[in-house]
Amino acid sequence: MPKEKEDVKTNDSLVIGRNAVLELLKSGREVENVLIAKGEREGSVNKIIAMCREQGIVVKNVDRKKLDFMCAGGNHQGVVANVPAHSYSTVDEILAFAEEKGEKPFIIICDEIEDSHNLGAIIRSAEACGAHGIIIPKRRNVGLNFIVEKTSCGALEYMRVARVGNIVSTIENLKKKNIWVYCADMDGQPWCKTDFSGGCALVVGSEGNGVGRLVKERCDVTVSLPMLGKVNSLNASVAAGIIMYEIARQRLDL
Repeated sequence: MPKEKEDVKTNDSLVIGRNAVLELLKSGREVENVLIAKGEREGSVNKIIAMCREQGIVVKNVDRKKLDFMCAGGNHQGVVANVPAHSYSTVDEILAFAEEKGEKPFIIICDEIEDSHNLGAIIRSAEACGAHGIIIPKRRNVGLNFIVEKTSCGALEYMRVARVGNIVSTIENLKKKNIWVYCADMDGQPWCKTDFSGGCALVVGSEGNGVGRLVKERCDVTVSLPMLGKVNSLNASVAAGIIMYEIARQRLDL
């Protein structure tokens, strides 16, 4: 019998089909995660899972209907890989960029942002405000997919984004470099009365749960925005944008 045809999604963010994903894993190209239909454990699927484990790539078991929808009729064979729409930087590269510009580091840390549109909007605002880079966790955070790229409206081309294994340890390392870490959350001091003039990193939490407890405990200061309406929370990217512009205002001495 002829080998079943495999398809590759055209948006450069999905690679679909078992052989296509295997070759992707062999290539050494960056991979966000691999999605496998629930119940699929035959043939090359086990090899794909083993290679993901070796390379530290997250594997998620999902409903086959989700893969059908993502692939728009393409023959995914129960396996889909998400690849970043843009390459990642490192935290050291972000810090080096700030040093090259002769500026104190200005970094945004995203703690489990799961909505692609929110991450794209945060990247767009960060670029406009002069931030040097963004840090995201490898797990439980959306990566640089094509929706993030589109929502950023081109800002992703100019913004360094680092992906790290542990946000808490990353915060500790930044603090050792004399960078103050500010947590955007409830019950903090007013954002407009906070001194952001030194090296700073702003932590923005997830849409549903905010900044995680362990991450918040490592931050130096918690800053809040006033909530005068009936709803007690703001969209993550909106809150981040407001505080980022306050940081930019202080840096420009306006």
